[in-house]
Amino acid sequence: MSRIRGRDTKPEMRVRKALHAAGLRYRLHARELPGKPDMVFRSRRMALFVHGCFWHQHPDPSCKLARMPKSRLEFWRPKLEGNRVRDEKTRAALESSGWTVLEVWECETKAGDLTRLIAKLQTSIPPTEAEINPVLKTGQRQTNE
Repeated sequence: MSRIRGRDTKPEMRVRKALHAAGLRYRLHARELPGKPDMVFRSRRMALFVHGCFWHQHPDPSCKLARMPKSRLEFWRPKLEGNRVRDEKTRAALESSGWTVLEVWECETKAGDLTRLIAKLQTSIPPTEAEINPVLKTGQRQTNE
């Protein structure tokens, strides 16, 4: 398991590339936040995790990547259940701190065309204060004419 990557995985790189192409900017692996989210939109207080379906046990029953191995169940069950419990605690900690948490699953990135996924993310990303109140944008002032 030492060869299993924790960051810069193929699904994560696909999502990063698609977000960047859509004009969305983010920070990577914020160490100061619980769970070190894969991508963080600080001004929007949104954390994005790209989960591997197997390692994080994707709850969608149609996901074939999340199947439990047939051998060594005494090892795999507690390991994968521990990952799922840790994910829930991380989500709760971030949400209690006022962050919006989004999860993208590995199987969602395999479709090749990520436009549906990007559209879903764009509708889920909360607006910044500057987008809500144009007066807050730097260099712009509202005039009463």
